[in-house]
Amino acid sequence: MEAGWTPADNLMCGGVFYTIGGQEYRVYFPNPKAQLPVKKNNGGVLLLPWGRRKQQAGQLPQGGWARLDSIYAGRWDKWMPRPVQLPVSSFMEKDFEGHSRWFDITKGKWVQGLVAQHQHERRVYVVTIEPGIEDSEFERWPRVLSSISSLGQQS
Repeated sequence: MEAGWTPADNLMCGGVFYTIGGQEYRVYFPNPKAQLPVKKNNGGVLLLPWGRRKQQAGQLPQGGWARLDSIYAGRWDKWMPRPVQLPVSSFMEKDFEGHSRWFDITKGKWVQGLVAQHQHERRVYVVTIEPGIEDSEFERWPRVLSSISSLGQQS
């Protein structure tokens, strides 16, 4: 299932670190209360639930990630996807051997997210891409964009 959660998904962007109002947060996807910061048009930040776990009620896809190719293929269209900026300072990935590594986000860049909605349910998913050669020990990679690139182009 394209947007579904499988054990292999533990390899992808399993944690993030961000700061809001001077308060620091280290959040991991397996936590059912995990929320991600979404940058609002007015510059503020809104916290939204990070994806949906198998045991959670709802109609939105299970998992916390949205593959870019599945978005372009229209597989997310029925959930009214909206691209958003996730102002996180760093993210954590696990390699194929299960080792966790944290990666800092360069100033002026952000992780791309997708807000999906079904009736009153609204959740945010991390948009992922195929990793580059330098990061090939990871199954997928969060899409990181800069202020000079649009959400439709990879930076």
